[in-house]
Amino acid sequence: MNAMRPTHVTLVDVGPRDGLQNEAQPVPAATKIKLVHRLQAAGLKHIEVTSFVSPKWVPQMADNAEVMAGIARPPGVRHSVLTPNMKGFEGALAAGADEVVIFAAASEAFSQRNINCSIAESIERFRPVAEAARAHGLRVRAAVSCALGCPYQGEVGTDAVVDVAQRLLDIGAHHIGIADTIGVGTAGRVSAVMEATLKHVPLAELSGHFHDTYGQALTNIHACLQLGIHTFDASVAGLGGCPYAKGATGNVATEDVVYLLHGLGIHTGIDLDALVDAGAFISGALGRKPVSRVANALLAKRTTH
Repeated sequence: MNAMRPTHVTLVDVGPRDGLQNEAQPVPAATKIKLVHRLQAAGLKHIEVTSFVSPKWVPQMADNAEVMAGIARPPGVRHSVLTPNMKGFEGALAAGADEVVIFAAASEAFSQRNINCSIAESIERFRPVAEAARAHGLRVRAAVSCALGCPYQGEVGTDAVVDVAQRLLDIGAHHIGIADTIGVGTAGRVSAVMEATLKHVPLAELSGHFHDTYGQALTNIHACLQLGIHTFDASVAGLGGCPYAKGATGNVATEDVVYLLHGLGIHTGIDLDALVDAGAFISGALGRKPVSRVANALLAKRTTH
Protein backbone atom coordinates (compact mmCIF):
# COMPACT_ATOMS: atom_id res chain seq x y z
CA MET A 1 0.00 0.00 0.00
CA ASN A 2 1.33 3.43 -0.93
CA ALA A 3 2.12 5.30 2.31
CA MET A 4 0.58 8.49 0.95
CA ARG A 5 -2.54 6.91 -0.51
CA PRO A 6 -5.64 7.82 1.49
CA THR A 7 -7.81 5.17 3.15
CA HIS A 8 -10.96 7.26 2.64
CA VAL A 9 -12.01 9.49 -0.26
CA THR A 10 -14.81 12.05 -0.39
CA LEU A 11 -16.59 12.40 -3.73
CA VAL A 12 -18.49 15.56 -4.59
CA ASP A 13 -21.21 14.67 -7.09
CA VAL A 14 -21.60 17.62 -9.45
CA GLY A 15 -24.13 15.89 -11.71
CA PRO A 16 -27.21 17.89 -10.63
CA ARG A 17 -25.43 21.18 -11.38
CA ASP A 18 -22.39 20.85 -13.66
CA GLY A 19 -23.81 17.75 -15.29
CA LEU A 20 -27.26 19.06 -16.14
CA GLN A 21 -26.50 22.72 -16.87
CA ASN A 22 -25.60 22.14 -20.52
CA GLU A 23 -28.58 19.89 -21.28
CA ALA A 24 -30.66 21.46 -24.04
CA GLN A 25 -33.89 19.73 -22.97
CA PRO A 26 -35.48 21.15 -19.82
CA VAL A 27 -35.21 18.79 -16.86
CA PRO A 28 -38.14 19.24 -14.43
CA ALA A 29 -37.34 20.36 -10.88
CA ALA A 30 -39.02 17.20 -9.56
CA THR A 31 -36.56 15.06 -11.54
CA LYS A 32 -33.58 17.02 -10.20
CA ILE A 33 -34.89 16.63 -6.64
CA LYS A 34 -35.30 12.87 -7.13
CA LEU A 35 -31.74 12.69 -8.47
CA VAL A 36 -30.37 14.43 -5.36
CA HIS A 37 -32.39 12.08 -3.14
CA ARG A 38 -31.07 9.03 -4.99
CA LEU A 39 -27.50 10.27 -4.65
CA GLN A 40 -28.04 10.78 -0.93
CA ALA A 41 -29.54 7.30 -0.62
CA ALA A 42 -26.43 5.91 -2.35
CA GLY A 43 -24.25 7.47 0.34
CA LEU A 44 -23.06 10.72 -1.25
CA LYS A 45 -22.24 13.24 1.49
CA HIS A 46 -21.43 16.20 -0.73
CA ILE A 47 -23.61 17.22 -3.68
CA GLU A 48 -23.42 20.27 -5.94
CA VAL A 49 -27.13 20.86 -6.34
CA THR A 50 -27.68 23.89 -8.57
CA SER A 51 -26.44 27.27 -9.71
CA PHE A 52 -27.74 30.70 -8.73
CA VAL A 53 -27.00 32.30 -12.07
CA SER A 54 -29.16 34.40 -14.39
CA PRO A 55 -31.70 32.16 -16.17
CA LYS A 56 -30.93 34.18 -19.28
CA TRP A 57 -27.47 32.58 -19.34
CA VAL A 58 -28.31 29.13 -17.94
CA PRO A 59 -32.04 28.42 -18.43
CA GLN A 60 -31.64 24.90 -17.01
CA MET A 61 -30.91 26.36 -13.55
CA ALA A 62 -33.90 28.75 -13.45
CA ASP A 63 -35.60 26.42 -10.94
CA ASN A 64 -32.71 26.72 -8.42
CA ALA A 65 -34.81 27.92 -5.46
CA GLU A 66 -37.51 25.30 -6.15
CA VAL A 67 -34.94 22.50 -6.24
CA MET A 68 -33.24 23.67 -3.04
CA ALA A 69 -36.61 23.95 -1.29
CA GLY A 70 -37.59 20.44 -2.41
CA ILE A 71 -34.57 18.44 -1.32
CA ALA A 72 -34.40 16.56 1.96
CA ARG A 73 -31.50 17.60 4.19
CA PRO A 74 -30.18 14.55 5.99
CA PRO A 75 -27.58 15.34 8.66
CA GLY A 76 -23.98 15.09 7.47
CA VAL A 77 -24.74 15.92 3.82
CA ARG A 78 -23.34 19.15 2.39
CA HIS A 79 -25.31 20.86 -0.39
CA SER A 80 -23.32 23.36 -2.43
CA VAL A 81 -24.36 25.82 -5.14
CA LEU A 82 -22.51 27.89 -7.71
CA THR A 83 -22.74 31.64 -7.05
CA PRO A 84 -21.20 33.87 -9.74
CA ASN A 85 -22.07 37.18 -8.06
CA MET A 86 -23.71 38.81 -5.03
CA LYS A 87 -27.20 38.38 -6.44
CA GLY A 88 -26.46 34.67 -6.77
CA PHE A 89 -25.08 34.58 -3.24
CA GLU A 90 -28.23 36.18 -1.83
CA GLY A 91 -30.31 33.52 -3.60
CA ALA A 92 -28.07 30.78 -2.24
CA LEU A 93 -28.29 32.16 1.28
CA ALA A 94 -32.09 32.38 1.13
CA ALA A 95 -32.21 28.79 -0.18
CA GLY A 96 -30.15 27.47 2.73
CA ALA A 97 -27.04 26.35 0.86
CA ASP A 98 -24.23 24.91 3.01
CA GLU A 99 -21.45 26.02 0.69
CA VAL A 100 -20.97 28.40 -2.22
CA VAL A 101 -18.76 27.68 -5.21
CA ILE A 102 -16.75 30.38 -6.98
CA PHE A 103 -14.29 30.00 -9.83
CA ALA A 104 -11.48 31.60 -11.80
CA ALA A 105 -9.57 30.43 -14.85
CA ALA A 106 -5.83 29.84 -14.83
CA SER A 107 -5.85 30.95 -18.47
CA GLU A 108 -5.95 34.66 -19.31
CA ALA A 109 -7.33 33.87 -22.78
CA PHE A 110 -10.17 31.79 -21.33
CA SER A 111 -11.06 34.51 -18.81
CA GLN A 112 -11.20 37.16 -21.52
CA ARG A 113 -13.18 35.01 -23.97
CA ASN A 114 -15.71 33.75 -21.43
CA ILE A 115 -16.31 36.59 -18.99
CA ASN A 116 -14.67 39.52 -20.78
CA CYS A 117 -12.23 40.40 -18.02
CA SER A 118 -8.78 39.51 -16.75
CA ILE A 119 -8.12 36.76 -14.20
CA ALA A 120 -7.34 39.41 -11.57
CA GLU A 121 -10.61 41.25 -12.26
CA SER A 122 -12.61 38.00 -12.15
CA ILE A 123 -11.20 37.14 -8.72
CA GLU A 124 -11.92 40.64 -7.37
CA ARG A 125 -15.56 40.21 -8.46
CA PHE A 126 -15.75 37.20 -6.13
CA ARG A 127 -14.23 38.97 -3.12
CA PRO A 128 -17.60 40.31 -1.80
CA VAL A 129 -19.21 36.88 -2.37
CA ALA A 130 -16.49 35.12 -0.36
CA GLU A 131 -16.60 37.74 2.39
CA ALA A 132 -20.41 37.56 2.66
CA ALA A 133 -20.35 33.75 2.70
CA ARG A 134 -17.80 33.65 5.52
CA ALA A 135 -19.74 36.28 7.46
CA HIS A 136 -22.80 33.99 7.30
CA GLY A 137 -20.85 30.87 8.25
CA LEU A 138 -20.94 29.27 4.79
CA ARG A 139 -17.99 27.43 3.32
CA VAL A 140 -16.41 28.81 0.17
CA ARG A 141 -15.12 26.31 -2.38
CA ALA A 142 -13.14 27.74 -5.27
CA ALA A 143 -12.35 26.09 -8.59
CA VAL A 144 -9.34 26.88 -10.76
CA SER A 145 -10.62 26.11 -14.25
CA CYS A 146 -8.47 25.32 -17.31
CA ALA A 147 -5.68 24.31 -14.92
CA LEU A 148 -4.26 21.67 -17.29
CA GLY A 149 -4.94 23.35 -20.61
CA CYS A 150 -7.05 25.96 -22.39
CA PRO A 151 -9.11 25.69 -25.59
CA TYR A 152 -7.80 29.11 -26.69
CA GLN A 153 -4.19 29.41 -25.53
CA GLY A 154 -3.25 25.73 -25.28
CA GLU A 155 -0.80 25.04 -22.47
CA VAL A 156 -1.26 26.64 -19.05
CA GLY A 157 1.78 27.09 -16.83
CA THR A 158 1.97 25.57 -13.37
CA ASP A 159 2.91 28.96 -11.92
CA ALA A 160 -0.33 30.43 -13.31
CA VAL A 161 -2.38 27.72 -11.56
CA VAL A 162 -0.61 28.25 -8.24
CA ASP A 163 -1.01 32.03 -8.54
CA VAL A 164 -4.77 31.76 -9.06
CA ALA A 165 -5.13 29.26 -6.20
CA GLN A 166 -3.25 31.64 -3.90
CA ARG A 167 -5.39 34.61 -4.94
CA LEU A 168 -8.57 32.64 -4.29
CA LEU A 169 -7.30 31.72 -0.81
CA ASP A 170 -6.45 35.38 -0.24
CA ILE A 171 -10.05 36.51 -0.88
CA GLY A 172 -11.42 33.91 1.54
CA ALA A 173 -11.79 30.52 -0.16
CA HIS A 174 -11.63 27.58 2.25
CA HIS A 175 -11.05 24.95 -0.43
CA ILE A 176 -9.34 24.87 -3.83
CA GLY A 177 -10.35 22.53 -6.64
CA ILE A 178 -7.98 22.06 -9.58
CA ALA A 179 -10.14 21.57 -12.68
CA ASP A 180 -9.10 20.05 -15.99
CA THR A 181 -11.97 21.74 -17.80
CA ILE A 182 -11.19 20.34 -21.25
CA GLY A 183 -9.79 16.98 -20.12
CA VAL A 184 -6.34 17.30 -21.71
CA GLY A 185 -4.32 16.56 -18.56
CA THR A 186 -2.10 13.51 -18.19
CA ALA A 187 -0.87 11.88 -14.98
CA GLY A 188 2.62 13.38 -15.00
CA ARG A 189 1.36 16.88 -15.62
CA VAL A 190 -1.41 16.51 -13.03
CA SER A 191 1.12 15.34 -10.43
CA ALA A 192 3.36 18.33 -11.12
CA VAL A 193 0.49 20.82 -10.83
CA MET A 194 -0.87 19.22 -7.66
CA GLU A 195 2.58 19.01 -6.01
CA ALA A 196 3.16 22.72 -6.72
CA THR A 197 -0.28 23.68 -5.41
CA LEU A 198 0.16 21.61 -2.24
CA LYS A 199 2.96 23.99 -1.22
CA HIS A 200 0.25 26.65 -0.77
CA VAL A 201 -2.97 24.74 -0.08
CA PRO A 202 -3.47 22.24 2.81
CA LEU A 203 -3.87 18.64 1.63
CA ALA A 204 -7.33 18.41 3.22
CA GLU A 205 -8.48 21.45 1.24
CA LEU A 206 -7.29 20.48 -2.25
CA SER A 207 -9.36 18.48 -4.73
CA GLY A 208 -9.35 17.40 -8.36
CA HIS A 209 -12.01 17.87 -11.04
CA PHE A 210 -11.21 15.90 -14.17
CA HIS A 211 -13.05 15.76 -17.46
CA ASP A 212 -12.62 12.54 -19.42
CA THR A 213 -12.32 14.02 -22.92
CA TYR A 214 -9.11 12.11 -23.68
CA GLY A 215 -9.92 9.14 -21.43
CA GLN A 216 -7.38 10.17 -18.79
CA ALA A 217 -9.60 11.12 -15.85
CA LEU A 218 -9.21 7.90 -13.82
CA THR A 219 -5.46 7.84 -14.42
CA ASN A 220 -5.27 11.45 -13.26
CA ILE A 221 -7.26 10.64 -10.12
CA HIS A 222 -4.91 7.73 -9.43
CA ALA A 223 -1.94 10.11 -9.73
CA CYS A 224 -3.57 12.42 -7.18
CA LEU A 225 -4.16 9.53 -4.78
CA GLN A 226 -0.41 8.87 -4.73
CA LEU A 227 0.02 12.40 -3.35
CA GLY A 228 -2.58 11.77 -0.63
CA ILE A 229 -5.30 13.89 -2.24
CA HIS A 230 -8.63 12.54 -1.02
CA THR A 231 -11.41 14.72 -2.47
CA PHE A 232 -12.62 14.60 -6.08
CA ASP A 233 -15.52 15.91 -8.11
CA ALA A 234 -17.39 13.41 -10.26
CA SER A 235 -20.71 13.32 -12.06
CA VAL A 236 -23.25 10.51 -11.82
CA ALA A 237 -23.69 8.70 -15.17
CA GLY A 238 -20.93 10.92 -16.58
CA LEU A 239 -23.43 13.76 -17.00
CA GLY A 240 -22.15 16.92 -18.62
CA GLY A 241 -20.58 17.32 -22.02
CA CYS A 242 -17.53 19.46 -22.61
CA PRO A 243 -18.70 22.63 -24.40
CA TYR A 244 -15.19 23.31 -25.75
CA ALA A 245 -14.64 19.93 -27.38
CA LYS A 246 -17.49 18.92 -29.65
CA GLY A 247 -18.94 15.51 -28.90
CA ALA A 248 -16.53 14.92 -26.04
CA THR A 249 -17.48 13.49 -22.71
CA GLY A 250 -17.37 15.84 -19.79
CA ASN A 251 -17.03 15.04 -16.11
CA VAL A 252 -15.66 11.67 -15.08
CA ALA A 253 -18.51 9.34 -14.08
CA THR A 254 -18.96 8.88 -10.32
CA GLU A 255 -19.65 5.16 -10.83
CA ASP A 256 -16.27 4.70 -12.57
CA VAL A 257 -14.42 6.56 -9.81
CA VAL A 258 -16.13 4.51 -7.07
CA TYR A 259 -15.24 1.26 -8.86
CA LEU A 260 -11.59 2.37 -9.05
CA LEU A 261 -11.47 3.42 -5.40
CA HIS A 262 -13.18 0.30 -4.07
CA GLY A 263 -10.78 -1.79 -6.16
CA LEU A 264 -7.90 -0.06 -4.37
CA GLY A 265 -9.47 -0.81 -0.99
CA ILE A 266 -10.30 2.86 -0.41
CA HIS A 267 -13.47 3.58 1.56
CA THR A 268 -16.03 5.96 0.01
CA GLY A 269 -19.21 5.26 1.98
CA ILE A 270 -21.00 4.88 -1.36
CA ASP A 271 -23.17 1.93 -2.39
CA LEU A 272 -22.17 1.31 -6.00
CA ASP A 273 -25.40 -0.50 -6.93
CA ALA A 274 -27.55 2.34 -5.57
CA LEU A 275 -25.33 4.83 -7.41
CA VAL A 276 -25.81 2.90 -10.66
CA ASP A 277 -29.57 3.09 -10.03
CA ALA A 278 -29.31 6.88 -9.62
CA GLY A 279 -27.38 7.15 -12.87
CA ALA A 280 -29.85 4.91 -14.70
CA PHE A 281 -32.72 7.05 -13.37
CA ILE A 282 -31.37 10.37 -14.68
CA SER A 283 -30.12 8.82 -17.94
CA GLY A 284 -33.60 7.40 -18.50
CA ALA A 285 -35.12 10.83 -17.86
CA LEU A 286 -32.77 12.24 -20.51
CA GLY A 287 -33.55 9.42 -22.93
CA ARG A 288 -30.08 7.92 -23.24
CA LYS A 289 -27.63 5.44 -21.73
CA PRO A 290 -25.23 6.48 -18.96
CA VAL A 291 -21.78 7.53 -20.17
CA SER A 292 -20.27 5.52 -17.30
CA ARG A 293 -18.63 2.30 -18.48
CA VAL A 294 -18.99 0.73 -15.04
CA ALA A 295 -22.71 1.57 -14.95
CA ASN A 296 -23.34 0.10 -18.40
CA ALA A 297 -21.37 -3.06 -17.53
CA LEU A 298 -23.26 -3.58 -14.27
CA LEU A 299 -26.65 -2.81 -15.86
CA ALA A 300 -25.91 -5.33 -18.63
CA LYS A 301 -24.86 -7.89 -16.04
CA ARG A 302 -28.17 -7.44 -14.22
CA THR A 303 -30.19 -8.21 -17.35
CA THR A 304 -28.29 -11.46 -17.96
CA HIS A 305 -28.96 -12.85 -14.48
